[in-house]
Amino acid sequence: MSMTLGYWDIRGLAHAIRLLLEYTDSSYEEKKYTMGDAPDYDRSQWLNEKFKLGLDFPNLPYLIDGTHKITQSNAILRYIARKHNLCGETEEEKIRVDILENQAMDVSNQLARVCYSPDFEKLKPEYLEGLPTMMQHFSQFLGKRPWFVGDKITFVDFLAYDVLDLHRIFEPKCLDAFPNLKDFISHFEVMPPSSFLFDAPCSVTSFEMLSQSWSYTKNNLHLLSAGFMPGTVPST
Repeated sequence: MSMTLGYWDIRGLAHAIRLLLEYTDSSYEEKKYTMGDAPDYDRSQWLNEKFKLGLDFPNLPYLIDGTHKITQSNAILRYIARKHNLCGETEEEKIRVDILENQAMDVSNQLARVCYSPDFEKLKPEYLEGLPTMMQHFSQFLGKRPWFVGDKITFVDFLAYDVLDLHRIFEPKCLDAFPNLKDFISHFEVMPPSSFLFDAPCSVTSFEMLSQSWSYTKNNLHLLSAGFMPGTVPST
């Protein structure tokens, strides 16, 4: 039986999950929920189902795999990763997994807060000023390893890829001073099965084509490249 991944019809918090499902050749289908246009942003399509799915903490994204019903994006990633031994093996590797999992979430939230804000144009320069230090921390953590945890890929590499990719959309030159991060991106994008990045719904390519504007307007927040929803923080 196929798993069901439920989320908005955007990139957002489900992107790393989609990539991991594709990479592991998992059998799944997507339930995509559409949000209405500004100014109301009608969420009734999701709200009509939210409390009917048997989820302990009804939220998006969710993953249903038989009797297992999971919410919280990182919990979903870990569930899939455990099936395929992608959580690290040694204690040192597991520590690195835990650190990067949480760091990636923190950085994603920082970017989202800037991009959601009606003061985006004022906040952007300050964020860009701190971006080299942020990327330097990722670079130092990766070091000379092929993957962030060690010699083998783990699920946090999918999170790291998503975060780094969002930032290179936000500021295309942000990785130029960090060749190991650029090598990581290149390595990730060509690893077998090489087609998984582009088979995944809301693929990297499709979002690069959409990344035209990061400006706030009176009607909407143009964050198509990131797939963020209007609001203040990623939420359902």
